[in-house]
Amino acid sequence: MPITTCIFDAYGTLFDVAAAAREAAEEPGNEDLARVWQKLANDWRLKQLQYTWLRAVIGDHTDFWEVTQNGLDWAMEASGLESPELRERLLQLYWELSAYPEVPAMLATLKQNNMNTAILSNGSPEMLSGAVDSAAIGGVLDDVLSVEDVGVFKPHGSVYELVCKRFDCDRSEVLFVSSNGWDAAAAAGFGFVTAWVNRAGEPVDRLPSKPAHILSDLTTIPNLAEGL
Repeated sequence: MPITTCIFDAYGTLFDVAAAAREAAEEPGNEDLARVWQKLANDWRLKQLQYTWLRAVIGDHTDFWEVTQNGLDWAMEASGLESPELRERLLQLYWELSAYPEVPAMLATLKQNNMNTAILSNGSPEMLSGAVDSAAIGGVLDDVLSVEDVGVFKPHGSVYELVCKRFDCDRSEVLFVSSNGWDAAAAAGFGFVTAWVNRAGEPVDRLPSKPAHILSDLTTIPNLAEGL
């Protein structure tokens, strides 16, 4: 079947998850952060993901905002940062993450090509709404789907099933795009055509399924969707 629906992970795929730490590090008075912001950003993201996986396994779900705060607290302690004011600033900036430069034009082209477009994310509805509004991309998205509708984080299959229910489509009609190799692999195992946006040039994850396509950014997604 031809691709009718293009679905995107949010954090790290459409939105730059390092932006909060990077922008805070550039602000006056945050010299301690400036020295370690890359480590903090990496630790924050890793712990955020690890906590979603662990909560899914043990069946103790919470929303992504709590997981995001828990990950930041761990990362700040690991970097020797103890400022409550800095913590609040970093969390504030996380609601205003920058979209990658190619995102608005890419989504607009998909809509011009009559594709369904949506986000499928671990993020809570409120967090995702803030990010979408900040990036001004709401007009080129048909929907924003959150795991809160099923109460478990990705890569649980019930999360990917939300796409088929929302757009009344077959799994083979979906191009799923993620910057997380494990996410793209799990979606491939579910039956989606998948594209892994491997911005960092990482190795492919050793998992039962693998992404069908590996890209360095999102620029060519419209051409890929049209050609499948």
